[in-house]
Amino acid sequence: MELSMRKYKKKKFQLTAYDIALMGMMVAVIEACKFVMASLPNIELTSFWLIIFTLMIGWKIVFVVPVFILIEGLIYGFGMWWVMYLYAWPMLVLLTWIFRKQDSVWVFSILSAAFGLCFGLLCAIPYFFIGFVDGGILSGLIMAFNWWIAGIPFDITHGIANFILMFLLYCPMRKLIEKIRKAKLL
Repeated sequence: MELSMRKYKKKKFQLTAYDIALMGMMVAVIEACKFVMASLPNIELTSFWLIIFTLMIGWKIVFVVPVFILIEGLIYGFGMWWVMYLYAWPMLVLLTWIFRKQDSVWVFSILSAAFGLCFGLLCAIPYFFIGFVDGGILSGLIMAFNWWIAGIPFDITHGIANFILMFLLYCPMRKLIEKIRKAKLL
């Protein structure tokens, strides 16, 4: 009995060639959407796809996010924005994982909107440390606060767009995922 349980556990946490190909396709979908929507300021499908893919493949998303972030750096350069990606996108995946048992367009639309609204605040964190090194805690707080405040109009656009995109696309995508699962492709 114990041997068969070990085999089951090993299979459960094993990546197959199919999984790797699927994850590559997921990164390609995210990158293609980013490219197509690049001219629209703070309107993106990355949040949508990371939420959907987390719900779709579960724990295996931990391989998709770092590859996505690395490719972003390779395409656009490794600037301060890239450092922000190292914790912002994994945070969205973690929050999605926490709410994964929910099957509500409202839950994930609100999550996506909240993430968009908080994105600038999350991205202000490195500026705290830059200011802190330069002039102490107060300087760090002022620098982060100013950076965050300056971006609030973009965060509002980001949050609203995330809500609308998730609200419109969540149900059709969930139905498609269920069809794929019934066909035993996932």
